[in-house]
Amino acid sequence: MIKVSVIEDDRLIRESLRDFISESEGFELKGNYENCENAIKDIVLNRPDVILMDIQLPGMSGIEGVKIIKDKYPGIDIIMLTVHEDLSMVFQALTAGACGYLDKSASEEKILDSVKEIYEGGAPMSYKIAKLVVSSFQKKTETELTQREFDVLDLLCKGHSYKEIAYLLFITVGTVRHHIKNIYYKLHVHSKSEAVAKALKERIV
Repeated sequence: MIKVSVIEDDRLIRESLRDFISESEGFELKGNYENCENAIKDIVLNRPDVILMDIQLPGMSGIEGVKIIKDKYPGIDIIMLTVHEDLSMVFQALTAGACGYLDKSASEEKILDSVKEIYEGGAPMSYKIAKLVVSSFQKKTETELTQREFDVLDLLCKGHSYKEIAYLLFITVGTVRHHIKNIYYKLHVHSKSEAVAKALKERIV
């Protein structure tokens, strides 16, 4: 059972997310909040595995909320659910600690699939945003990464899970983890969200 909380100031969207998550098999709604302040207070008692969070919220912004929540509860994964597709917001969300990014036009099935993917170690982004990010950057001419490490990082940035990367590159999941460990070391990062953020910011992919 994947425990999910929602932080969204739009009442209709918040109630829609609440209803289909609550009614979906394998998911449990732990909290439904209109702002980060209320969510942060309640998470102490009702801790989710994954949070769906809007960026633009009344009071504390979603990005600031991500920083505080990830600092206190690093085990909670956060997906930014927003209408914005500005690359700077993608960077801010990822560097703040978010592990996924979806636009609000995503289908209910896509949102649930993304929650499941991030729970299993992936880093989901909507196709629209992934395409925007990938098309906006070119590979740096100089990098310490090997070609295979670059391939793994590129697929990680596109939102693939470890299992999917292993399948696409015809290698084992253990080998993927080995490459990612090397990527973390070479990029001086400590998590997949930091690796993705740095790769995008420094145009490694």
